Amino acid sequence: MLAQLKDRCDAFLNEKNFVTALLTTLEDKTGIQKQYIASGIVFFIGLYLLFGYGASLLCNLIGFIYPAYFSIKAIESNKKEDDTQWLTYWVVYGVFSIVEAFSDIFLSWCPFYYAGKCLFLLWCMAPVSWNGSAILYQRVVRPFFLKHQAAMDSMVKDLSGKAKSMAESVTKEAANMALNHDKNQ
Repeated sequence: MLAQLKDRCDAFLNEKNFVTALLTTLEDKTGIQKQYIASGIVFFIGLYLLFGYGASLLCNLIGFIYPAYFSIKAIESNKKEDDTQWLTYWVVYGVFSIVEAFSDIFLSWCPFYYAGKCLFLLWCMAPVSWNGSAILYQRVVRPFFLKHQAAMDSMVKDLSGKAKSMAESVTKEAANMALNHDKNQ
């Protein structure tokens, strides 16, 4: 497993993109191999997640930027598999965000909470067969959704109808106010 991770990291460091160009520039200026520079950056981020102020923001950025970038790449590709992978991630991320909204006030006081949260998000976005979002979707989200799908469909239909009628009534009221305003002038 570690050999696979090292191979993936080496492959990433040899791709042509903004990050690797920056690492290559740093390598040229310092004489330190870009693998060591990247390892140092990852180590620093890990320490910051453990002890730094603003670890919540950093953790949320990690959980958003990489998946957003690869989601855009998936939209632009012709393969269906990557679309499914990233849609699954965003569904699990959304469920996690809702659960976290209620529990974060207590969990954020736990030591190393943000490091654990970041590891969880990395597991959910990891390009491996035991990807966290695929596992959680198949074992938790999908069974829950299938069990409650009819009720959710009914609720969405009811809310859509109410939103549509409210929008129509607001539009009519605004039109009436505009006409009355013109008459009064």
